[in-house]
Amino acid sequence: MMFVPPRDDAIMISKHDTLWANLFRQRPPLAEHTAQLWAVTPLFRDIPLREIRQLVGDMPPREYSRDEYVFHRGDQGAGAAIILSGRVQIRSGEVVLAELQAGDFFGEISLVLDVPRTADAIAVESSTQLMFFLRPELEEWMTRAPYFAGRLSTNLAYVLAQRLMQVNRSLEQHEGDTRA
Repeated sequence: MMFVPPRDDAIMISKHDTLWANLFRQRPPLAEHTAQLWAVTPLFRDIPLREIRQLVGDMPPREYSRDEYVFHRGDQGAGAAIILSGRVQIRSGEVVLAELQAGDFFGEISLVLDVPRTADAIAVESSTQLMFFLRPELEEWMTRAPYFAGRLSTNLAYVLAQRLMQVNRSLEQHEGDTRA
């Protein structure tokens, strides 16, 4: 039998089509995907992936629709979130402070302080999926793995300081723009 190359107008089935997928290969579970995302953030710098995997097992996921609020400014904060898919805008009134995407995290102030949210967080795309790292999970982890929880605390201080410096630079730039 002779090989006949497909015509340009022929329908091609992607190698990723589920009909031809390896039925025995397991897809990474949501927890593994989340652990991998958290592992590359500055929050979990120098913390072994096995520790992050254990911690992620207790994290609740949530899916949001387009324009759905993750939280409102003034809501009581309970923890941080990492974006698994989709995008989230952080807004103060009508001002967009940041637009975040998969792999970005936000809400980390709530891991440290029991204070109201300082901005709104709104899903920008349908099926935006987040995984939450709540303060009670952090507190339990501090008891179970104090060394690594301490490492996270140091990393958290670094992240908060970086965000504060970024805000200060923005304010200085804005102040300079209004003088000109």
